[in-house]
Amino acid sequence: MAFLSYAQTFKTLTTITSLILIFSLPASSAGDDDPTAYDLLQSYNFPVGILPKGVTGYDLDESTGKFALYMNKSCSFSLEGSYQLSYKSTVKGYISRGKLSRLEGVKVKLLFLWVDIVEVDRSGDDLEFSVGIASAGFSIDNFLESPQCGCGFDCDNRQVSKLRTYPFGVSSY
Repeated sequence: MAFLSYAQTFKTLTTITSLILIFSLPASSAGDDDPTAYDLLQSYNFPVGILPKGVTGYDLDESTGKFALYMNKSCSFSLEGSYQLSYKSTVKGYISRGKLSRLEGVKVKLLFLWVDIVEVDRSGDDLEFSVGIASAGFSIDNFLESPQCGCGFDCDNRQVSKLRTYPFGVSSY
């Protein structure tokens, strides 16, 4: 009976462990340089903060701008206590430079009703969020960082600056 030397056993175990690690890694980890959903937003002239933390991936058809963003679960939070937002685990729509349109999966609570945010337009240093017949404008400064699901920007009980807003009004569409 032949016994492997200590060096041969170590080399064999190292090889087996390496193979297990290589084959157990997700396919996407080979391209860690792939842009994130937040990078994608910035490439289309949007700030990262229009998405909450926790987006795990996305699909984009660059020829049409059709996209889908994925999170592990739905997400909701309040901003300054004045706006409640809700994101489904999948958000879909179309993206072009400075415009998100035909959005699905994002809602805002207005008074007692939840309404879909269907479009976001960037105009200079402002973002306009449309719910169809009404829209509201916000300074882009409000979206420099991403809110966190559950607590928005007030996760550490830190003081949050007041949202610079132009309240929802009837749209001129």
